[in-house]
Amino acid sequence: MNQAAIAGKDPSKRIEMTEPPLDPEQHLGLRREQLPRHIAIIMDGNGRWANAKGLHRIRGHEAGAKNVRDIVTQCARLGIECLTLYSFSMENWKRPAEEVNALMELYALYLIRERDMIMKNNVRFLQVGREAGLPDKVIRELRETTRMSRDNTGLTLALALNYGSRAEIVDAVKRIAREVRDGVIEPDEIDEDRVSASLYTAGLPDPDLLIRTANEKRISNFLLWQISYAEIYVSEVFWPDFDTGQLDAAIKDYALRQRRFGDAVDASKDDEKSV
Repeated sequence: MNQAAIAGKDPSKRIEMTEPPLDPEQHLGLRREQLPRHIAIIMDGNGRWANAKGLHRIRGHEAGAKNVRDIVTQCARLGIECLTLYSFSMENWKRPAEEVNALMELYALYLIRERDMIMKNNVRFLQVGREAGLPDKVIRELRETTRMSRDNTGLTLALALNYGSRAEIVDAVKRIAREVRDGVIEPDEIDEDRVSASLYTAGLPDPDLLIRTANEKRISNFLLWQISYAEIYVSEVFWPDFDTGQLDAAIKDYALRQRRFGDAVDASKDDEKSV
């Protein structure tokens, strides 16, 4: 993706949201500082949702795409800073050509259809993943949606499309290696911040909360560097059924977690540190 797309927000530019903001204290019983800054979601179960209803798998993907609107809007209303959705992995190209082609058509349609929602909710859109390999029409609509929303100041919606975390890390290493070769930096200057700044997600905070639907308990090559200290929440429901109530439950569960970042729960009473 184009790193220039991840730019700072101009607070002087405001857009009225189509839905009123939600006060987290009234809506969730939580203080704003208890909310995650960045939520990442592995949207799983579209195909199984369709199969359970006797429908074609693509109907499940369509239902999942519709659900994205509600979740994005809810995050925007709550004042969540960033939402990253794992939509299509690099491994998903192994699926049947009919399903992949239908998904690409759906992405192009979604990017056009949801621009009004994105703009009205003051959402800044960007893609994380490789453009290479995507159909031209999908690339065109990705770039246009990014361009249209780049000055929005609310929620950042990062769509992980044609994404793989190992490939992302490889691309980052190659970029850093070129900088060393060209004399831009010295090898001793390579640190965690340099690596983070070379990833597709450069400029975004690391996820605080990782949600996976459909009761699956795998990371699936998603944001491996970035989720080092993310809290993980597994929902039993398929993605099309993961509604705003399910999202609220995940956020409440997150707020109850004691985040340690490698430290002990109580250093004065517990000599053994937990990671």
